Amino acid sequence: MRRLPVYLVLDTSGSMSGEPIEAVKNGVQVLISTLRQDPYALETAFISVLTFNSEARQLIPLTDLSSFQMQEIKASGGTSLGAVLQLLADCIRREVITSTQDVKGDWKPLIFLMTDGIPTDQWQQGLNAFKNSKTGITVACAAGNGADVNLLKQITDTVVSLDTADAAAIKAFFKWVSASVSTGSQKIESGGKEVAGLNELPPPPPEVNIVV
Repeated sequence: MRRLPVYLVLDTSGSMSGEPIEAVKNGVQVLISTLRQDPYALETAFISVLTFNSEARQLIPLTDLSSFQMQEIKASGGTSLGAVLQLLADCIRREVITSTQDVKGDWKPLIFLMTDGIPTDQWQQGLNAFKNSKTGITVACAAGNGADVNLLKQITDTVVSLDTADAAAIKAFFKWVSASVSTGSQKIESGGKEVAGLNELPPPPPEVNIVV
């Protein structure tokens, strides 16, 4: 079975404490329960969660939807964006099965990265490692005004922003992520094609602005 790997890369730095981190927790739960009701996603989507504050961690390795169990996350510390990009590159290399002449490997991973601040580490090295990974579409989300959209543009062309990092905006973002994963799964299951760009994803809700 060819899997569709989905990596959620979540900022859990100190500035996310309170309402934002609670909204992220709820967002992940809603995402999982929504995708579990989608026969296409249930068949192909595997979810991994990476978090970053003063250090980067892979909280949950690539897991099928029926076995997925979210772990507790707390907000504290800095914003190690470089470290998490390096870790993400390592995880993709380790977990995603690449195609060979004989075997079709996994589909290219979908990546959704959300941050509310600017990196507190030397992040260029991690960026280079990530750039060398074979990925499908990467969506970077700037939650609120503290994040630097120009910096996120160096990671991916597909950047969206939330005017505020409040519960409603974060919830809207995660609903859009689940709709995007569903679309990706459906495209694969019905036509054997991967999502190639933002124009192939469902249109984002009003809370989620596309940064041009």
